[in-house]
Amino acid sequence: MTATALPAAFSLVQDAQGRWVYTGPDGIAHAGVSAVRAFPVSGRDQGFALVSAQGRELLWIDRLDDLPAAARDAVQQALQSREFMPVILRLTGISRASAPCVWQIETDRGPAQLDLKGEEDIRRISADVLLVSDRHGVQFLIRHPARMDRYSRRLLDRFL
Repeated sequence: MTATALPAAFSLVQDAQGRWVYTGPDGIAHAGVSAVRAFPVSGRDQGFALVSAQGRELLWIDRLDDLPAAARDAVQQALQSREFMPVILRLTGISRASAPCVWQIETDRGPAQLDLKGEEDIRRISADVLLVSDRHGVQFLIRHPARMDRYSRRLLDRFL
C-alpha cells in the first residue's frame, strides 16, 4: 500500500529488539520500518517516507508538522537512528595545506578529526552547502561556509 496522504490513524513504535514497527489504519503491523528523507541535504524539512524492510513505501509525509506530536516525535527518532551526518561548525586545524591531510574540526556532535583523501572529496551540493567525505566513508556537512569564522574560512579556502 503506497500512501499519498496521511491516514486517519497510524502508529510508529519500537519493538523489544529496537526495530521500528508501523501499524497502519488497516491494523497490519510492519516490522523493520525505516524513516527516510526524500531530500536529506537540500530539503530536510519536507518529504519523508516510512519504508518497509523490503523497500516499499508504506506512508508518505509531506511535512512533519502535519503529524500529531507523538507521531512526529517517533518519526524524528526513527530518522535520527538512521541518519548520521555531522555538521562542521568550524575547522580548528589541518595537518598540511594539501590533501591527503587530517582536519581537526568541531561539529554539532562535538570535536572530531576528518581524514581527507583528496580535494575531490569536497563536493558543493548547493550554493550554501558542502559535503565532505572522509577516508572512512563518514560524510560531514558544511552549511553556509561563508558564515564560518575567519580562520575556518581561510583553512577551507585552501581546498576549494
